[in-house]
Amino acid sequence: MNIPRKYHLLLLFLACFLLFFTHLDVLYENIMEARNFNTAREMINHNNWILTTMNGEARYEKPPLPTWLAAISGAFFGIENTWALRLPSALITTFLVFFFYRFVNYVGQNKEQAFNAALILATSFYILFSGRNGTWDIFAHAFMLAGIYYLFRFFADAKKTYKNAIFSGIFIGLSFMSKGPVSHFALLLPFLIAYGVVYRFKAFRPKMLPLLIMLLIIAVLSSWWAIAVYLLDPASATAIADKEATAWANHNTRPFYYYWSFFTQSGIWTIPAFIALLYPYLKTRVEDLKPYKFSLTWTLAAVILLSLIPEKKSRYLLPVLIPLAFNTSFYVQYLFRYFSTLKDKKETVLVNFNFGLIAVIAVVAPVAGYFLLRDNLSGLWPWFVLFSLFTLTIGILIFRFLVKKNAPNVFYLTIVFVCGVVALGFPLVQATYTNVDYAQLAPKVNSLKEQGVAQYLFTNASPELIWDLGQRVPLIQTSGETHIPAEKKFAVWMTPDEEADFKTVFKDYKLQYQTSIDGNSTSKKDRNYKERRIARLYFVEKNR
Repeated sequence: MNIPRKYHLLLLFLACFLLFFTHLDVLYENIMEARNFNTAREMINHNNWILTTMNGEARYEKPPLPTWLAAISGAFFGIENTWALRLPSALITTFLVFFFYRFVNYVGQNKEQAFNAALILATSFYILFSGRNGTWDIFAHAFMLAGIYYLFRFFADAKKTYKNAIFSGIFIGLSFMSKGPVSHFALLLPFLIAYGVVYRFKAFRPKMLPLLIMLLIIAVLSSWWAIAVYLLDPASATAIADKEATAWANHNTRPFYYYWSFFTQSGIWTIPAFIALLYPYLKTRVEDLKPYKFSLTWTLAAVILLSLIPEKKSRYLLPVLIPLAFNTSFYVQYLFRYFSTLKDKKETVLVNFNFGLIAVIAVVAPVAGYFLLRDNLSGLWPWFVLFSLFTLTIGILIFRFLVKKNAPNVFYLTIVFVCGVVALGFPLVQATYTNVDYAQLAPKVNSLKEQGVAQYLFTNASPELIWDLGQRVPLIQTSGETHIPAEKKFAVWMTPDEEADFKTVFKDYKLQYQTSIDGNSTSKKDRNYKERRIARLYFVEKNR
């Protein structure tokens, strides 16, 4: 299958639409999303666009650019619409994929490889997850990749230096406004190392002035919000900065080798990604060795630098997937050219295993899905039938073209498989929402408000609970202090874990337990069931 270049952008857009925009509201909000969405809601409801807050408490841990975009989307489409708040993530991930296509094409001068690399990136596990999720890492890395594209052109091209410098400075600055220096360390610095090793920094003297302009733009965009916060609220800003610094050194500490399985985060591309990292094997099989050395050095430099940081989480590997997709595309291009003629079983066995496994999963998915979900498919049968027919067809076709050793068809069918699983399979996630006790919290909060009952939240410990409240609720405990309400009788919301502390604080008051509202969609047996999504309600009355 040879896809004409004129269709590349159209097909990339179609893939991004299916991967990132369909069924955005199916999954419930996770803890990171809840923090971000609460902040976006308070931007709209309380005009906190600069001094950002979560239920009234200062939240300056992250710069506000992605939250602004979520708030604007929520203002247009409804702040309670989860899909509206996730929409900016889908848009910025599409932006990332298209800029990645431009970047790979510019570096490698091969549009087919650029197209394939962009498809690999879009279907890599953590890219796919972040593109459908209201978390802000993807914004930092998308803007940074755009900045790196113009920075590469600034280094490599003697023309348009001012344009490339200005655009690079803007996008790198926007990256900082999205997540602070995270992408500077995890994506930009490894890029600079790789570029210096492979391409060398040459003929820099004529570019000094545009370089200074670039750095000035980066400095202004990166610092203005932090300066504003420190000037307007120095006490909170200092306390949060100290807390964040401690977290980086002491939370989720892992050994240096924790990230050595980084290629598995590409999901369906794990085996091709691993093979592409084997330089002695691939160096004689790529068409252009220099770009391959560059992508490989960029990838490994990113992993090593991230490994130096004590705090480690799997999701922190997100930026590594960008150069890794570029690197993997070299192996895919090799298969495109030579797989049909390969005789050595040492080379073909892993290819057959990788894509054969995908085909097996596609064929077995309808049967496995039926046995796992059959009791909860009411209203979802049309989706299940479409999903089953689709996966069965794709699995058979992958097997067929794998036998014929047609690598391009197998590759593109794999892309279609991932797109179809998202577009047709995501609605079936609702079959796992089996908690019979599930109830929405906001209606109860509104009902008490209409009755004139003063309501308080014990602490801000559960971002999901704050989101489920639907509005800002005053706090009993905040910033290490306890605030006893002035009302004679009032209501207090809390999580089950806070109940004992609540009773201690109000031990001299009359306490009347009212109800528990379970905001978990999944059953208690599910590992995603969280106690912090349960809201306990007490009426508190002063003793006479």
